[in-house]
Amino acid sequence: MSPLNWMHHTLIQALLSRGPMEEKEFFDMFSGVTGRNPGLHKKVFDDALLKINKELAYVKFELRGCRNQYDGKVYYGVVNTVSDEQSKLGTRYSIPQIAFYRAVLDAIMQDTTAHGSISCIDALNLQLDSQASQISNDSTAYVPAAFKSFTMAQKEKTLQELIQDRWLSPSSDGNIGLGVRSFLDLKGWFRNNDVPSCDLCNEAAIKAEVCNGEGCDVRFHSYCLKNSHRKQVSMACSCGAPWNFSSNLENEGNNGDPSRKTENQECKPELRENSTPRGAASQRDAKNIRSPEVRLTRRSRRA
Repeated sequence: MSPLNWMHHTLIQALLSRGPMEEKEFFDMFSGVTGRNPGLHKKVFDDALLKINKELAYVKFELRGCRNQYDGKVYYGVVNTVSDEQSKLGTRYSIPQIAFYRAVLDAIMQDTTAHGSISCIDALNLQLDSQASQISNDSTAYVPAAFKSFTMAQKEKTLQELIQDRWLSPSSDGNIGLGVRSFLDLKGWFRNNDVPSCDLCNEAAIKAEVCNGEGCDVRFHSYCLKNSHRKQVSMACSCGAPWNFSSNLENEGNNGDPSRKTENQECKPELRENSTPRGAASQRDAKNIRSPEVRLTRRSRRA
């Protein structure tokens, strides 16, 4: 195989320097450097990405696309595929900060309503004790002093950094959801672990519509429903329960869409004293999902 040329290098460098790009922006850049429209020359586009990924595989990187479940848009980015201890050396986040991100991630995934978000107050009140046991796979693991001393101010600062780096993202109602970098980097992890999936596209259903049928765990992404049932206003779930989704599709993108709120949204410190952490019992009842080896690297910061 011939080596990568300047056009491939331009695409890689753009994603590394700018961070994840919307599909339209990435397609426009591809058209600019190759003279081919990906929509009209799909094979040329696919072949270029395949060639890039064969070369990037040597250094454990991959150029991949994913759909942001909050706005339904496709994004492209370059991600690190290594999950061993050495890969952590490139992170700018401390161990307690990574543990805090994992705690937020767990809380969002364990939400049986599939709202795909956690309130800022609940996030700030998350405890890191459980993360120590998950890291060591020991329920009686010693909780590091750095975890115990991780203050509200440090959590608030970490939230803002994770939002800025697009690992997390604020929603229009003031909650915290996953950022596009999380969807890109954890795409394979979602698939290989016990994360409920959408019954239409089979991708992880973090932000989704849930069947109201008793004991039914069927989930659909709103955009999947919209694409599959454009002319319908209702349908029946596989469990037999009626599924009315027209109102959800009409409001798609207005509720829980992180793109409609500034990324530097602030958590309100004055609300903390009257806040109540997300119920411990509900978190214990939720299925325990093993935290992934999260790679929060410097390259995730946008230029």
